[in-house]
Amino acid sequence: MTEQERSGVENNGPENMDGTEKNDLKNSGKTEKSKFWKGVLAGSLVTAFGGLTIVGMAAGLWIMGRRVNVEPYTQASDTQSGSGQTTLDIAKIGTKLKYMEETINQYFLFDEDESREKNGKSANPEEWIYAGYMYSLDDPYSTYYTAEEFKSVQESNNGSYCGIGVQVSQNVHTGTITVIKVFKGSPAAKAGMLPGDVITAVGDVSASGMDLSLLVSDHIKGEEGTEVSITVYRESDDDEVELTMKRAIVENPTVEYDMLEEKIGYISLSSFEEVSAHQFQTAVDDLVNKGAKGLIVDLRNNGGGVVSAAEAIADYMLPDGKKVVSFKGKGVKDSTYESKDGHQVDVPIVLLVNGQSASASEVLTGALKDNDWATVVGTKTFGKGIAQGVFPMPDGSAMKLTTTYYYVPSGECIHEVGIEPDVEVELDESAKNQINIPRDEDNQLKTAVDVLLKKKLSTN
Repeated sequence: MTEQERSGVENNGPENMDGTEKNDLKNSGKTEKSKFWKGVLAGSLVTAFGGLTIVGMAAGLWIMGRRVNVEPYTQASDTQSGSGQTTLDIAKIGTKLKYMEETINQYFLFDEDESREKNGKSANPEEWIYAGYMYSLDDPYSTYYTAEEFKSVQESNNGSYCGIGVQVSQNVHTGTITVIKVFKGSPAAKAGMLPGDVITAVGDVSASGMDLSLLVSDHIKGEEGTEVSITVYRESDDDEVELTMKRAIVENPTVEYDMLEEKIGYISLSSFEEVSAHQFQTAVDDLVNKGAKGLIVDLRNNGGGVVSAAEAIADYMLPDGKKVVSFKGKGVKDSTYESKDGHQVDVPIVLLVNGQSASASEVLTGALKDNDWATVVGTKTFGKGIAQGVFPMPDGSAMKLTTTYYYVPSGECIHEVGIEPDVEVELDESAKNQINIPRDEDNQLKTAVDVLLKKKLSTN
C-alpha cells in the first residue's frame, strides 16, 4: 500500500543535491521546494523505537533495560574524534548552513515554521540538523530526541496509562506501524480497531516514519475523556478507515494466567515492564501451588521492553549457574548475566513465539531454549539482537544509539536471524485478525498443549 502523506515530506529520504544553485532554482516546482529541510528532516522518516514493538504504555529509554551513564559533553569550538572516526569541520558546516539559511529566507515559497507546527514537528531548525546527523548513521534504532520529546518518552506509567488500549509495532525497514493487539473493552476495541490495522495518521499528523514512542506519547496518549481520531489502512477492505474514540485509563496487565485442562498452566506475557518479573513469578507460584503439571508461556506479539525483567524471569525458571544472556559492544564493558536466585521451575515448559516476538522476548526464549529448559513452539522470532543506550545532553535533549550486540547462551547473535522454534506451526489465517482468539480456534496453542502432554508423559 502507499501510505497517505500529510506532512509533505517524501518517503525516499534526502533528495540528491549537486551544488548547482541555479539549477535548483530553475527547477523549483512544488515538489522540489525545501530541499534543505527535506534533507535534514529525513531523520524523522525511518527511525524506530528499540525493538520491533513498543507497547502503548511503555516508558523510558534503556539499553534493553539498562541506562548508559556517560559524562555530559561540554561546549567546544571544534569536534574531536578517535582513530578511524570522522571529524566534522564545524567552521565549514557553519559557513554552508549560513548560506543555505540566507537562500531559504530569500527564495523558499512556504512558511516552514507553520508547515512543521501543523504536522506536530519542532519549529526549531537546529533540532532538525541534529536529527539529520543521526539519520546519517543509517541505523533505524538510533535517533535524536528534543528536550520535549525526551521528557515525554521518559514518563512513567505505574501499570496504567491514559490512551486507547492497543499494542503496536513498527517495521524498522518500512516505518509502517501495525496494531498487533487490541485490549478487550478498550476505547480502540469499542471503536472497531482490529489486529493487523496499519496506522497511517493520528488526527492530522501523518504516522508515516514517525518514531513510534513519540507517536504514542505525543499523539495517541492524552487526557482522559478527550477524543482522538486514528486513520488505519485495513488490508481486508483495501481501504482506509477513520476511527474516533475517547481516551480512557487503560490497565497494563503485562501478565495474565489461568489453568487449562490436564492441569496445564497458561501464562500470557504481553511485554517486559518493570513490574513484569514480579507478576510473572506470582503467576508461576500460583499455578504450581494449584497443581500445574506443566507451563505454557505465551510470548507471541511480545516485542520486548526492559531486559532486566527478562533476565529475572529466566533466572526464576532456570537452575543457578546457567548463562542467560551476554552483551558485547563499543564503549561499554562486555557482560554476562547468569542465573543465581536459588529458584528453578521443575515442571515441563513450552514457549509460544512468533515473528513479532522480539528483543527481550528473544532473551528469554534463547535462555530457556539453549539451556534445554523449554520447548519452543510457533514461528521464527523477529531477530533483534542489538541493544540501545541513551545519552542525555545538558539541554535536556538526548541521543539513542545502538551500542551492543547481545548473545544467547549458545554464543549466537540472533540479530536479523531470529530464533527457530523446535516445533514450527503457523497460526491459522482465520485467527490472525481476531482481537481475542478463542482457545478452541488457536491452533498454535493446541500444538503447544500437545507438545507439553508428550513431555509430561515422557517424564512421568
